Order: sequence, then structure tokens, then C-alpha cells
Amino acid sequence: MTDVVYYVASSLDGYIATPDGGVDWLNPFQASGEDYGFVEFYSSMDGLLMGSRTYEVALKQGHWRASDKPSWVFTHRDLPLADPSVTLTSEDPAQVIESLGARGLKRVWLMGGGELAASFRMLGLISHYMIAIIPVVLGKGIPLFAAASRQDTLRLVEAKPFPNGVIQLNYELKPEPKKR
Repeated sequence: MTDVVYYVASSLDGYIATPDGGVDWLNPFQASGEDYGFVEFYSSMDGLLMGSRTYEVALKQGHWRASDKPSWVFTHRDLPLADPSVTLTSEDPAQVIESLGARGLKRVWLMGGGELAASFRMLGLISHYMIAIIPVVLGKGIPLFAAASRQDTLRLVEAKPFPNGVIQLNYELKPEPKKR
């Protein structure tokens, strides 16, 4: 089975972006020069998964930064391909994860997108949550997760504080107890 890691930055009040999708509030923390373990994390990933809005933000940067990893964009729209490593898909997340496992991908990064993360979570597909809590209160915006009726119990693997107030939380899905 392919491990799906939801790795994302969140404001203290649980938003991953402003209401218009903006993430400029992250700039002071990215400019600090701290890597927050990203290089090690990224090198451990076999592929990337993202929603169309996250992909469109990446397209606006003018070049595709992840050409070294296969990437899947969940969309029903015809979007431009930023790189040959990008695949647009309208398949169900479970179908995509099954095909990734068949291709030998062991660990993939589920990037941004509270709605996409909620759809993966509803299907029980997220095995790890790595959430950087940024010491900013946005007040409103795009939530870390869209509303969903599934409840997951997580086990804390690590909580790593940084001098600038960022806390990196690493959780794994706690297996459900076996029924007798």
C-alpha cells in the first residue's frame, strides 16, 4: 500500500490559505532561511498529489519545481501541463492510490487543498499528517480540512518546535482495534 502523507502549513486557527487562496502570510517564515526538514521530507517522496487550485498556484510561478517526481493533479478541467511529469486525473483518489501502488510508489505527498485532503481522509487513505503550525491567526480562509463525517484517531510521532514559533507536528493514523 502506498503511504499518503498530508504535509501542509496551517495557521494557528486552522487555515491553509486566505479566502482568495493566498499564502503570502507564509513568506516571513520561508524567508527565515529555516528549511523545517523539507529537503529530507521531499527526498523521501516518490510522487506528488494535488488539487487543481494548488497546481494553478504552482503554474503562476512560471516553472515546474518538481520535474524530478511524478505528479498527479485531481481535476475535471483541461489545464495546461507544466511538465511531462504531470498527469491530470479525474479518477477517484482510491483508484489513483491503487495504481500508484501497482507502479511501485511507496510514499506520496498530498499537497495543500483542504477539499482534496478531506476526500482522501473520508476514504481512509491518509496514513501520515505532517502539519507545520505557523504562529499566525488568519481569522478566515481555506480550512486545513473541508467538512467530513469521518473521525480519525492519530498517534503523535514527533512535535518539533522552531525558534521562530513554528511547530512541526507529525502524526500517523492510529490503527483501529481489531474486532473480536
